[in-house]
Amino acid sequence: MTTQTLPPAVPAAPPTPPAPTPARSPWPRERVALAGLLAGTAVLYLWGLGSSGWANSFYAAAVQAGSESWKAFFFGSSDAASSITVDKTPLSLWPMALSVRVFGLSSWSLLVPQALEGVAAVALLHAAVRRTTGSAAAGLLAGAVLALTPVAVLMFRFDNPDALLVLLLIGAAYATQRAVEATAPGGTGRAVRWLALGGALVGLAFLTKMLQAFLVLPALALAYALFAAVPWRRRIGHLLVAFGAMLVAGGWWVAIVQLWPASSRPYIGGSQDNSILELTLGYNGFGRLTGDESGSVGGNGGWGATGILRLFDSEIGGQIAWLLPAALVLGVAGLWFARGRGMDGRRVQAGLTIWLGWLLVTGLTFSFMAGIFHAYYTVALAPAVAALVAIGAHTLWRHRESLVASGLLAFATALTAALAFVLLDRAGDWHPWLKYVVATLGFAAALMLAGVRHLPRRAGRAVAVSALVAALAGPTAYSLATAATPHTGSIPTAGPSSQGGTGAPGGMPGGMPGGTTAPGGTTAPGGATQDGTGAAGGSSAGGLLDGSTPTAALASLLSTDADAYTWVAAAVGSNSAAGYQLATEEPVMAIGGFNGSDPSPTLAQFKAYVADGEIHYFIAGGTGGGMGGPSAGGSSSSAIAAWVQASFEAKTVDGVTVYDLSTGTR
Repeated sequence: MTTQTLPPAVPAAPPTPPAPTPARSPWPRERVALAGLLAGTAVLYLWGLGSSGWANSFYAAAVQAGSESWKAFFFGSSDAASSITVDKTPLSLWPMALSVRVFGLSSWSLLVPQALEGVAAVALLHAAVRRTTGSAAAGLLAGAVLALTPVAVLMFRFDNPDALLVLLLIGAAYATQRAVEATAPGGTGRAVRWLALGGALVGLAFLTKMLQAFLVLPALALAYALFAAVPWRRRIGHLLVAFGAMLVAGGWWVAIVQLWPASSRPYIGGSQDNSILELTLGYNGFGRLTGDESGSVGGNGGWGATGILRLFDSEIGGQIAWLLPAALVLGVAGLWFARGRGMDGRRVQAGLTIWLGWLLVTGLTFSFMAGIFHAYYTVALAPAVAALVAIGAHTLWRHRESLVASGLLAFATALTAALAFVLLDRAGDWHPWLKYVVATLGFAAALMLAGVRHLPRRAGRAVAVSALVAALAGPTAYSLATAATPHTGSIPTAGPSSQGGTGAPGGMPGGMPGGTTAPGGTTAPGGATQDGTGAAGGSSAGGLLDGSTPTAALASLLSTDADAYTWVAAAVGSNSAAGYQLATEEPVMAIGGFNGSDPSPTLAQFKAYVADGEIHYFIAGGTGGGMGGPSAGGSSSSAIAAWVQASFEAKTVDGVTVYDLSTGTR
């Protein structure tokens, strides 16, 4: 039999797989939600922005000066002729000055950069929390909480340095979080670059508001030291690199100013010896903690009672306290529940360490500092509160099957509702029904959250949404009221106008510890001084807290032959000088700086300026020499005012006393 060999079987071709269906990315929906959040934030921060006018005339005048003179821009001078600087480092002024240089001087060109910084802060916090949790919802919640914090709405619609400070510090926290991630297995390995960026951003924050920027350093360093997945020696080395980056970013300007000959630069406002180092360490440094601030308008203990409950008192509570207890509860609980979850848990713990450390160090400093303190400083707490609420709530929600986790969610919700009731009750007749709605919804949601593990998925989500609505209703109402109210002066506060608009403790406007006496003028409550005439509809000489408001006739007088003089006028105190400068867009010398207590210029220097024909007018009124005790500056401004009064003829223009220094002494 012949055996027939069969050809080997050809394996069948595998079936052609169907064309892969592109996975639907979760990003489009998230991007729409994020765009909605940022658009809503922009509307909240930009709507009716021009109604606040110059907002804080002290900084607005420096912005105007910087838009006219690059020297004034660099130093942060109060006037374009650079007689004296503001009492802060100038970085926050630069975006506004560039805007005014491009678009001209107006309320909008002054304040829009601040609002845009607020929108950027919300976007950056969203990104930081999303990276920490991996949850788009948590990122959106953090951004919404920050956007709707009343004091944040206030500061991102105002021209104080705090807006840029918050943005830069959020950036530093984000960079630190990225540095921790970069050390993980599969990370980018660029940890030191991210950490150096974080240090540089803190340095820039120092150039914005000096030593306050350093309050976040313990939290950033601790998070990297504990959670970076590299050997300890490398962690220490990376932190030293970040420290070096901070010194370079924050120190270059200080070094230039310190080395610049004092004779050719402006006097350093806020210091008593024309030194940026003295300003940094004294008036704006340790003096804020101890209350020992030379040239200050308030002595030790003059800024309200200190203590652990300071952030919840009648002046400050409505600014920031709404979610503060919940942030602490959720943040600590989140640390516990994130343990043992590998690198994901490590990332969450690192994030919570950053924000908890930020909140605790900054909050305790604000609670116990004995020096100058204003309610709007608490905007520095808003990012930490927002991040902790979002990360903590997300972490506990993922563990809601646990009785402890659901119980803590319920406790935080009930605590927030109770606090909201108290804060809204302080508003008196302002929407009195709101506190009952918030309390009812909040406590009902808390009860449901305690048993959320037994509810269907959709019902559980509805309960969570109800809890968020209850938690955010109070601050949202205050934020809307803040955006609807014009804010001017040196000490703005958030909330409904029925709160007084000045947030004053003990009935004193603006939280000021008393009045000040102006050379040649009279004392007004809270330091707002005038020359004593103050006719209705006339000009106002301004004072310690408010800028001067000249009529058209007075502004026209000051502008006469302006090109023939270095300064068209001089006035005691920066706010008094600011209004005249903003009205004329010509340099006005601020004698004595913000408080009228800086020794700039001396009487001899002022006489020399007058003799050389550099100052046209002296305007009476303004602030005196401060209340922090005798100072060279206080005696200098008083001596100048007395010499002018004795040597020149006075005339009254629309209620303000003016001396023409070009006529010669009598």
